[in-house]
Amino acid sequence: MREDKSGNVKLAAKINELIDKGELDTEGCFHFAEINDVVPSADGCENCLKIGDTWVNLRLCMTCGHVGCCDNSKNKHATRHFHGTHHPVIVSYEPGEGWLWCYEDEVAIDP
Repeated sequence: MREDKSGNVKLAAKINELIDKGELDTEGCFHFAEINDVVPSADGCENCLKIGDTWVNLRLCMTCGHVGCCDNSKNKHATRHFHGTHHPVIVSYEPGEGWLWCYEDEVAIDP
């Protein structure tokens, strides 16, 4: 995951460029083309930090920037965020990872 100097996660232009060039197979999911450049809401799972809990891995919502914990974490805040907002695409917010997941179409891509 790459953040610029201001802390923004800028993936939208790169993903759209790869889609337009036909270099990224999105398996028919159009939600990947709708992602935004976002500012992460926290340095850890936003909801776990509020309740003083822990998490396993982090996911970043590519619609609004919410940082939530993964489904291997007991609270599953990233998935709960999707169910509450219907923001379809997350990206792994772990160092060295950059895959994206669409909850709506259950499709993963690794640009």
